[in-house]
Amino acid sequence: MPIRQFQAQRMRAPRDFTAISPQPICVEIGAGKGKHALLFTAQHPEQTLLAIERTREKFEAMQKQHQIEGQGNLQPIHADAIPWVVHALYPQQVQQFFILYPNPEPHNPAQRWLNMPFFEFLLSRLQPNGQITLASNIPEYIEEAEQQLQQLWQLPYVKEVVPATSARTHFEIKYLERGELCQQLIISKPATYQTRFDDFLPLQGQNHAE
Repeated sequence: MPIRQFQAQRMRAPRDFTAISPQPICVEIGAGKGKHALLFTAQHPEQTLLAIERTREKFEAMQKQHQIEGQGNLQPIHADAIPWVVHALYPQQVQQFFILYPNPEPHNPAQRWLNMPFFEFLLSRLQPNGQITLASNIPEYIEEAEQQLQQLWQLPYVKEVVPATSARTHFEIKYLERGELCQQLIISKPATYQTRFDDFLPLQGQNHAE
């Protein structure tokens, strides 16, 4: 059964929303204190990363560290990712999405990323042959995501074990130090892949909600 359609036009703009230009970018959702964002932008100076974090304390920690390190290709954003993506991003704009160790939502499986209607909208923002990296320390989360990729979204992916030496996020360091199995799915969007939002332009801060 197809998933119900995401109601993008009903999304209110985040507070203090600022529109962005349609240049190619990478986006990290749930960037936390910015450890991965700062590493990625230091290692890939030719790519621009927008790092979104909803929690004020974590966002401010990322912002503070960014001011120290000063990567010009990193833009920290304090917002809820779903309305921000709808209002800010253009179709096929994003080269890579990073969703590293998201909340597993143990009591609300419908809120997991690949179970949400919003995931179709997210795919519409991804460039042809673009990628989404989804990492988790919970085997059941990865297994469910694999099932959704195969049966619902019909997307190719590669499943990898995260090396014990990896240190992309504070959570990743903690999980690996405990000896937990961390895995990631590298999800690809085929050039021929279509969504119902391929022509949906960003709302750019207009209030379309009733």
